[in-house]
Amino acid sequence: MIDALRHWSGPSGWFGSGPRVPDGERIYAIGDIHGRDDLLRRMHDLILSDRRDRPGANRCTVVYLGDYVDRGPGSRTVLDMLIDQPLEVDTHVHLQGNHELMMLRFLDGQDNGNWLLNGGDATLDSYGVQPGWWMMVQPKAMQALRDAAADAIPFAHLQFLRSLALHHVAGDYLFVHAGVRPGVALEAQRPADLMWIREPFLGSTEDFGKRVVHGHTIAPRPQVRANRIGIDTGAFDSDVLTCLVLEGSKARFLRT
Repeated sequence: MIDALRHWSGPSGWFGSGPRVPDGERIYAIGDIHGRDDLLRRMHDLILSDRRDRPGANRCTVVYLGDYVDRGPGSRTVLDMLIDQPLEVDTHVHLQGNHELMMLRFLDGQDNGNWLLNGGDATLDSYGVQPGWWMMVQPKAMQALRDAAADAIPFAHLQFLRSLALHHVAGDYLFVHAGVRPGVALEAQRPADLMWIREPFLGSTEDFGKRVVHGHTIAPRPQVRANRIGIDTGAFDSDVLTCLVLEGSKARFLRT
């Protein structure tokens, strides 16, 4: 695995990151899954193997950066895995992505089709509900679809989706789904920006006070900058799900 990652990190797999996570803690941050339960299962296996091969951390935390659903075929299974088959680590952190927000808005009657056009149709299909494009122009049909979705989605999944956090802080790192708005204090960031922002965040060279780890914006390989690390490698289409590993002041990557 390390040999396969040399173009992303160094010959040893590590690259110096400067910022630190708490002493004794190893953090695994997983990028956007988007309904690829097969890749999530593979990543969980890689993390367990990594823990066996590299013992030493007193505690391990896994941070999921959101966008568990949509686009890929296995959204229901992804949520089943996160809820019922948690990875064997000390702490789990599940962040909310914009796709979970869109899904909840649809179910709550606040979205009349935008979610379906952004991969929500694949999510509904994973629950055995087949939407049609024509439903978006027929209010009664749309309501019937929403009712069918509400009946098909397990209550445990809804509880999980409504319990997701917007951010997580560990040492010198801030974990969010999309990013932060430059010039705004971290404690004053808007939820919409944490889940949706691209520019001006991506192009900013500002010191945000914490190094930001995020997904949301697809790139062919992790984006490592002094102020941020982006790890959305478009798993639903590329078959590459990326995990950032942080320990002390160093970082490395795992990928499927």
